[in-house]
Amino acid sequence: MAQRYVRVQSQTGQLHYGLLRPDRSVQVLDAPPWLQGQPTEVELLAGSYDLLAPCAPSKVVAVGKNYPDHAAEMGTTTPSEPLLFIKPSTAVTAAGAPIYYPSQSSQVDYEGELAVVIGDRCAHVPPDEARAKIWGYTIANDITARDLQKRDGQWTRAKGFDTFCPLGPWIVRELSPGARLQTFLNNQETPVQSASVDEMTFSPDYLVAYISEIMTLLPGDVILTGTPAGIGPLTVGDQIRVAIEGIGMLDNTVALRL
Repeated sequence: MAQRYVRVQSQTGQLHYGLLRPDRSVQVLDAPPWLQGQPTEVELLAGSYDLLAPCAPSKVVAVGKNYPDHAAEMGTTTPSEPLLFIKPSTAVTAAGAPIYYPSQSSQVDYEGELAVVIGDRCAHVPPDEARAKIWGYTIANDITARDLQKRDGQWTRAKGFDTFCPLGPWIVRELSPGARLQTFLNNQETPVQSASVDEMTFSPDYLVAYISEIMTLLPGDVILTGTPAGIGPLTVGDQIRVAIEGIGMLDNTVALRL
């Protein structure tokens, strides 16, 4: 099993990065792993911590319509260059945490995605050096208020609500180029989304280089690489799971904020 890097909060409120062991205990690191964090003698036993999103990015840069079949279901063709938007860092939430359905919207959709975690400062990175800037991979759900997206004509409000970027549950260093991404609604056996990540138009390496020509990417920043066809609406009480082969499963439940 690949090493799984996590970010947790202990019962005393301290935040830690660490390595998740098979027994669910966590070996604490002395710094984020992409900043050369090393294992310490501190161990958190299973049940003694809360699992957080695996990183705390300064920004989440997302890519729209990066799978041809998704572009087609949206009634468009694949863009000739990456279509970028930003989700605020405050949208990030953990595996197992609720996705809050905003009162302003009447259609909130799931979008399962592969997420890339940046390991080094990236500014004007040549394409042949981009892969070395990717520290690892995790799972994301680009939650979208679809009615607001259509109404506003731009995507900031629709994509930016708190909890609209579930991320996790951990990070792995390597991923098979043909890993399968699948999204499941309410524990149904048949996925509502299913695609190989190599079906995306612009690869993670290409995206790192392209985005770095526009804005500086910092260690711990996240790139959402787009969603395949099969997006659809969520209702309060729904359980949504995004699974990526070689990483794991990201589970969340839709709720109303009390």
